[in-house]
Formats: sequence, C-alpha cells, structure tokens
Amino acid sequence: MRAWQISSFGVDSLEFVERPTPTPGPGEVLVGVRAISFNYRDLLMIKGLYSPKMHLPRIPCSDGAGEVVATGEGVTAWKPGDRVAGIFMQNWQDGLLTPSRARGALGGDIDGMLTDYVVLKEAGLVRLPEHLSFQEAATLPCAAVTAWNALGAGELKAGSTVLIQGTGGVSIFALQFARLRGARVLGISSNYEKLERATALGLDAGLNYHDNPEWDRWALDKTGGEGVDLVVEVGGLGTLPRSLKAIRIGGTVAQVGVLSNAAEPLPIAMILHKMARIHGIYVGSRRDFVEMNRAISLAELRPVGEEFHWGQAREVLERMEEGSHFGKLVLTVG
Repeated sequence: MRAWQISSFGVDSLEFVERPTPTPGPGEVLVGVRAISFNYRDLLMIKGLYSPKMHLPRIPCSDGAGEVVATGEGVTAWKPGDRVAGIFMQNWQDGLLTPSRARGALGGDIDGMLTDYVVLKEAGLVRLPEHLSFQEAATLPCAAVTAWNALGAGELKAGSTVLIQGTGGVSIFALQFARLRGARVLGISSNYEKLERATALGLDAGLNYHDNPEWDRWALDKTGGEGVDLVVEVGGLGTLPRSLKAIRIGGTVAQVGVLSNAAEPLPIAMILHKMARIHGIYVGSRRDFVEMNRAISLAELRPVGEEFHWGQAREVLERMEEGSHFGKLVLTVG
C-alpha cells in the first residue's frame, strides 16, 4: 500500500512511502481509502505541536472514506463493497467520553487515513449517506461530528441565533446544521468573498472583523441587545472573551478550537453575570456520527470543500496554514 507518514515532525518532512498492505484480523475490516480530508489537528500533529511525544513513524489524518475490501474472522456488520468512513476515536461507541474511550484516535494514537488501505475495527466504521461521494463523505468524521455536537450543546430551538467564527470546516458545517434546525446564523470572517459564499449557504448576516474588530457589539446589535444563544467558538483564548460578551444571559459557548492565544484576561465576572455555559466539544461518539448521518441523508445536505489529488498533501497543509480555504480540504486517492 501507499501512504504519507510522519517520520520526523514538519510539513516538509512528510514522506510518501510504500508499506505492506495489512490483512484484517478477527473483528477487523480492510478499507480501500478513496478520499481523505484535513483538519487543523492534522496540521498540528504533523508539525509536532499537538502530540510532541507521539510515536513515529505515524500515518496522519483522522478523516477518510472508502469501501470495504475484506473482512476478518467474525465480522458480520460489513461486507466487501460497503461504503464506509472511520470514526475519529475507534473506542468511543456511545455515552460520555472516558479515558479508555479517548484512546485510539486515528492519526494520533494509531495510524490514520492518509493511505490507500487501512485496517479498522468492525465497530470503528459507519455507513456513508447514499447521496454523498467519497470526497464529500471524507469531510464528516471530525469537523461535521464536532459541529453537530456543538449545536447540540446549545439546545437550539427554531428561531435561536447562532454565531460562527470564520469559514473553516467546523464553522461551515455549523452553519448548515443550524439552518436545518431553523436557527438564524450570524458569521464573522476576515474575507468579504468568503462571507458572500457563506451567505449563499444560508448565513443571515456577516461581518468582516478586520474592518470591525468589535464583533461582539455587532452580535448584540443584531439581536436587539439580547445576545446570541450559541457561539461555535473555534478561536480559543484569543476570541473567548468576545464570545462571552456576545451571548445572551444563560447562553452557551461551544468551545471547539484553540487557534489563538489570549489577547486579554479571561473575564470571569462576565461568565458569572451572563450565567454562561462553556461547553467543551471533542468530536463525538459513533452514535453521534450515525445520528448526524441520518439527518444529512434526510436533508440531502452536501458538505462544502475544495478537492485536490492526494499527491498534493504538502501543498494542502500549507493552504490550511495560510487560512485561505473555505470549508474542507479534500484529497482524492489515486
């Protein structure tokens, strides 16, 4: 099989190698990978910033989709030809996350999806929505499940207001899922063209935060001074204070990302006065993935992304680091 692997940290050190094609053991499934998508976590992993003590070499990337090629002894859930995607944490089937369930994350604890063949557990797979291509389905395991659970943390109702930050994978999925739930969506970006593209997907109002950095005040103005019900917070400490100012009393910040450092002290008093809920989101379980796929199928929702050949892995990582993409970055295997 062919794969990209991390032998030493750094995007320039990512290697394209050949390895023996694995054979599935009892309870395992061999998947022929057809498409892969990148998350910011993958970039940090490759650079050695996410898990600097990770055992090397390691095949990166948590997200991929393909078809079953062979099954090991005792496997009954899958047969050759089934279209599948791997779940982010191979041991998290349902319920709350625990230390044991958190182990087995693809592209970190174990080899990931940046390869043309991978062996995964029988219970570590989900069936793809029938209307999606492999490229579209490859975007789902991390970003989509994360966005799905972020909206769930906000206990949204029809007419609720959600604020998204930027136009990366999680944010665009949050926009699409929020519209499915009948919510109003506000969004901020540093790029007018991206705001226009988001508007075409259903964004109700957008703000360029380079021109108007006080986007928390803008969010309050857009909600009649009340504040939004939910912020899907991808920025981290650098944006969390404004997110807290932007929510209504009793509102929720779904903390997803850690892209920026603190620009000001964390406003503890604001958390108290707003009676704010800060809900950490770490992807989700297999059950979350299955339920999300059911909603995607019913709505015939289509993920948004940009496609590349998998030989362009380094170029795609550089594009991600620049922040110039919209939605997901997808590699087609071939």
